[in-house]
Amino acid sequence: MSAPEIRPGQSIELLKELHILTRDGKLNQDSRRKLKQVYHLYQFIEPLLKEVRADHADVSLVDHGAGKSYLGFILYDLFFKDQLDGARIYGIETRQELVERSQELASRLGFTGMEFLNLSVAESITTDKLPPTVDIVTALHACNTATDDAIRFGLHKKAKFMVLVPCCQAEVASVLNRNKGKSLGRTALTEIWRHPIHTREFGSQVTNVLRCLQLESHGYQVTVTELVGWEHSMKNELIVARYQNLPRRRPSERLLQVLENLGLEELQDRFFTPHDAAQPAA
Repeated sequence: MSAPEIRPGQSIELLKELHILTRDGKLNQDSRRKLKQVYHLYQFIEPLLKEVRADHADVSLVDHGAGKSYLGFILYDLFFKDQLDGARIYGIETRQELVERSQELASRLGFTGMEFLNLSVAESITTDKLPPTVDIVTALHACNTATDDAIRFGLHKKAKFMVLVPCCQAEVASVLNRNKGKSLGRTALTEIWRHPIHTREFGSQVTNVLRCLQLESHGYQVTVTELVGWEHSMKNELIVARYQNLPRRRPSERLLQVLENLGLEELQDRFFTPHDAAQPAA
């Protein structure tokens, strides 16, 4: 008999493989917290999956920077495994050993609608192993620029939804720190990131602000919230983007203004993506 916290129909073998359950099917305090976290995240993603499925049966979800495909396996087990209509989850990961491990586990569990691809971001955009458009892009704890890679992929693939949990953002902070001397005399706002710990924290905050503006500049409606139950981690910000074909001019202008005002002009190519492709219908 499984623990009462586990949802009905959940694969016990999968939870053991993910080390959420012990080999004898028990939950300890740490694994109970992990299960709470993943179920909480699923509550945000499930309505998006249902919305896409109401429009067409062959739902496609790409998990970028999948790692051990923790998120993908749980999503498949809770939503996809009973779909016999072409619905698929793709896990994109640059580490071949993790791709092989996930392939083996999916095969053993009979999760036939899962595919794992050993691809870089650039390769994932151009490969014929992925459909030309996808419905949902996810990136869970995508470190540093991996979240931006997922956004770039989602824009190219005209994703209807993007669900992002960023992690370990360092690049913006390093640029702020490098340009600190030049900025000190320009504005008193430089005091916000003068001290190293503030540089790191402010840089992380600004990174996600820029990501939201980038998504809005491509017609997405963006919601930012906190993942309840992730209190042990500082990285508990959840960004959900829904394509709505919204006006692009103001967020584009604001994005460029923020980059200029903070001395981050060199990052323009990273956050300001040209609108060179049609987006999905709203």
